[in-house]
Amino acid sequence: MIRINLLPHREEKRKQKKTAFFALLTLAGVIGAGIVLAVGGYNASRLSVQEQRNEVIKKANGLLDKKIAEIAKLKEEIEALKARQQAVEDLQGDRNQPVLLLDELVKQTPEGVYLKGFKQEQQAVTINGYAQSQERVADFLRNLAGNSPWLERPELGEVKAANLPGAKPNSKKVVEFTLRVTIKRLREKDSSASAKAKAGAAAPAKASP
Repeated sequence: MIRINLLPHREEKRKQKKTAFFALLTLAGVIGAGIVLAVGGYNASRLSVQEQRNEVIKKANGLLDKKIAEIAKLKEEIEALKARQQAVEDLQGDRNQPVLLLDELVKQTPEGVYLKGFKQEQQAVTINGYAQSQERVADFLRNLAGNSPWLERPELGEVKAANLPGAKPNSKKVVEFTLRVTIKRLREKDSSASAKAKAGAAAPAKASP
């Protein structure tokens, strides 16, 4: 009977399997390292691209901020020019205010009212006078409030019984009054007239079915 010793052959198989196993581990490690390096390189490139985009956006934002600042400065200069132009126009219009004021007072003063003086401070006018009765004073206030295109917001100040200058002590007393009224500028008068015209045009339209 012939006996065959298989122990060296089995040992050789084990060594081959170990070698193959370590080779596979080494290959897996190399492949894993390659994948990690590839992913890292890809991420690094994407980050670099994103940083470049961010830098472009920052530069664009900086340019926009400069343009916005220039536009804001330009608007301020335009508003300043408008204000100066309006001041010049108001100054030119205010030269005619004394004439307009006298003309309006002549038109709006009812019978039985005597004006002894008035004083203008910018757009505010203080008027002093005498009236036959308080009803005459009320008529004067209504005329100033509703009939005058140049005068507005009349406010009655002091009202008292008094004698006319030079009258006898036992003569009939009259009503001495003080009132304040505002005189409009030309632009204010035009805007007020335009607003009334628009309101008048809109009223029939609302009333119609």
